[in-house]
Amino acid sequence: MSWDQNDPRGAFAVPPMPTTPPPAPADGRRAAAVALLNLCGLGLGYVLVRRWWPAAACWAATAVLLLVALPAEPDGVPAAAVVTYLVLLGLAAVHGAVVGLRTRLTWPSAAWVAVVLGIVLLAVPAGGVALYGGARDEATEQMLLDRLERADELVRKAGGQPFPTARSDYRRALTVYRDLRGDHPGSRAADRVPDRLRTYYTTVGSAYAEQRYCDAVDPLKYLRTVPRTMGAEELGRLATWPDDRLATSLYECGAQSLSGRVATWTTHFGDLLMTFPRSGQSAKVAPAVGTAVDRAVKEVGGDDPCAAVERLGTLHTQVVGLPGERAGLGGALREDAGRAERNANSGTYACGVDQYREKSFAEAVTTMNEFVRNNERHKNLARAKKIAIAAEVAQTVPAAGGRLPTTASGGGISVTVKNDSPDDIRVLYTGPVTGSFTLEACGNCTSYSLASTAVPGFEPCGDSGKNYPQRTVRLPAGTTYFVHKSKGGSGKSPASDTAKLSAGYVYTECAYTTSFGY
Repeated sequence: MSWDQNDPRGAFAVPPMPTTPPPAPADGRRAAAVALLNLCGLGLGYVLVRRWWPAAACWAATAVLLLVALPAEPDGVPAAAVVTYLVLLGLAAVHGAVVGLRTRLTWPSAAWVAVVLGIVLLAVPAGGVALYGGARDEATEQMLLDRLERADELVRKAGGQPFPTARSDYRRALTVYRDLRGDHPGSRAADRVPDRLRTYYTTVGSAYAEQRYCDAVDPLKYLRTVPRTMGAEELGRLATWPDDRLATSLYECGAQSLSGRVATWTTHFGDLLMTFPRSGQSAKVAPAVGTAVDRAVKEVGGDDPCAAVERLGTLHTQVVGLPGERAGLGGALREDAGRAERNANSGTYACGVDQYREKSFAEAVTTMNEFVRNNERHKNLARAKKIAIAAEVAQTVPAAGGRLPTTASGGGISVTVKNDSPDDIRVLYTGPVTGSFTLEACGNCTSYSLASTAVPGFEPCGDSGKNYPQRTVRLPAGTTYFVHKSKGGSGKSPASDTAKLSAGYVYTECAYTTSFGY
């Protein structure tokens, strides 16, 4: 209270009240308490000193951080958000310390109690960080499990498709399994990969379990490449799981193809002998090949000897190409190949006979001539030559092929053949006996035009002034078919004659050639 001397009433005057409480004495413990309480992220330091707007700012910052962080993701909170929040907490702590230095607390009255409370409440953000880390780890686990499930789904889907179509899905799934084991060891998803790999192998190799051996070959070959991706140690016993199955599939598929006469058998047997040369499956190759050769040899005497001969020739070529040495089968396979070749050569006789009987005379000529070239000491060599001649005659005179010629020769009827041609002439004949011979060219003779042979009175070999080359053969009675073929010159067609020979007569044949000129 003060005395105002100018007041005429001489009364006392009361000074106005202060607008804010007077500052409290500086207290470092109180400043530390406010700073610590602000560090918990809830702005409690501001609340205890009645600074509501800064407190609201702390609440807003924490709320924004929670919105960004929750729910927990495997990638965590963005670094920029964390740094910003920490900077704001630091500013709140510094500012709170400045405010709390001279501002009394609404509660508690003792500053040291507030300090203890601030220290205790620091457990809130620490616990939140720990809880968030756990939630983030769980989110990561779920993400990895989802990735594992997607890979499993790829395998399930691929299992219902042909392997060429499914191969890419199998590879994608395997890449996921490898990454889980390599990049996230110890995770629940990684721990489940070994079981998934067993399912993977059985799914890829399911064709083998269903005894579809040809379909199983490529998938099992693929499984043998998996250790390059996963590593043999990671796979354990699965690394060798496909081996025996692949060997069995190669043999079974090759055997099926061999019996079905499909050329791919050589590929499968070849792969088997090269990849698993000492396996029990490789040991079966030579007996299987030998059985196929035996069957083809037997078929030479069947309804289609030509097909059997072709089969034997093909078998010879195929067996020669098999890599049997590493498997110790070189000798056995060479014997099978040689047997196929020998029987193919000798079997051409049966093929030629069949062709002759089927009136395929051109083919019969080719086949019998091949037989003669390749079988110089065969018991059927002489008859094969006769059949080749008869077939050649029948090409020009089909009636000559009415019966299969024998090896008979000679007869009681003399037949003289003269050559009225400027070319050497090969004379072929068949009937009760079959044979051929060659007449030298007639030096001053010419070929006849087709028109001249049609003129009434045409008579080759009728010029008494010419010395026609000639040869006499003795033939039995009956119908004999003659064909005269020029051995040189083009455009000259063979001439033919059908002679019905009777005992007591002497016959003369004239060989000549015709050309297309008029």
